[in-house]
Amino acid sequence: MTRFVQQPDYEGAEFIDLSMASATFREVDLSGARMRGVLLLDADIDGAIDGLRVNGVEIMPLIEAELDRLHPERLRLQPTTPETMRDAVDVIEELWQATLRRASVLPEEAVHRSVNDEWSLAQTLRHTIFVVDAWYGHAAALRPNPFHPIGVPASFITNGTEFGIDESAAPTLGEILAVRAERIADLRAYLAQVTQEELDRVRGPNTAIGCPPPAERTAVKCLQVIFSDQWAHVQFADRDLAILEQEYA
Repeated sequence: MTRFVQQPDYEGAEFIDLSMASATFREVDLSGARMRGVLLLDADIDGAIDGLRVNGVEIMPLIEAELDRLHPERLRLQPTTPETMRDAVDVIEELWQATLRRASVLPEEAVHRSVNDEWSLAQTLRHTIFVVDAWYGHAAALRPNPFHPIGVPASFITNGTEFGIDESAAPTLGEILAVRAERIADLRAYLAQVTQEELDRVRGPNTAIGCPPPAERTAVKCLQVIFSDQWAHVQFADRDLAILEQEYA
C-alpha cells in the first residue's frame, strides 16, 4: 500500500476522476473539504465532526441523537455539577470494567495486539491516563508536572518527551491498570470535595509545557473532555476486542 505521510502540499488540492476505494485516512485534517459527485458506499468514519452536510443535510445532530439512543449512558457524560461529575466517573469506570472483563478471557498477548493498525488495548488504556493528566492535572489543577511517563499522547503530539512521556515504555497490563486506578482515585478525591463555584471558576492558563496548549478554561469544560474521550476510546476498544475474540475463539 502506498503511504503519504505529513505532506501538507495536499492542502487546497483538487482530486478529480481518481479512485480512492478502500483507502485509509488516519489523523487526516479534512476540514473544509468539498466532495461533489462522490461514491461513498460502505464507508466507515469516526472523528471530530461538526458542520458536515450530506446532500444538503447537516448530519451531526442526527448522529448524536442516534448515539444517545443506542448508548443512553452518553446523556450522563456532559455533567456540570459536582454530583453529576461523580456520576460520570462511575459511568466510565463501569464501561471500562466491562471491557476489561472481556479482555481477561483472552491470552495476555491480545491486550498488546493492534487491530487494523489502531492502538492496542494496552495503548488505549495508557492514552486514557494521558488524557486525565492533560485535562485534569495540567489544564484544571494547573500542576507543573502532571504527566506519567507511560501515558500515550495522541499522534499529533510530537513533543511528549519534553513534558515527561517515555516513548520507549512497555508496561505490563497490571502496571497500566495500577497507574490508571491512581488517576481515577485522584479525580474522585477532587470531585468528592469540589464546589460548584470551583468547577465554574475560570482558571489558567497553565504555562508549564504540556498539553493542552495554554488557555483559560473552567474545570467543567476540562472534565467533560475527559468523559467524552473515555467514552469514545472504550467504544474503540470494544470494536477491536470483537475482532480479537473471533481470532482467539
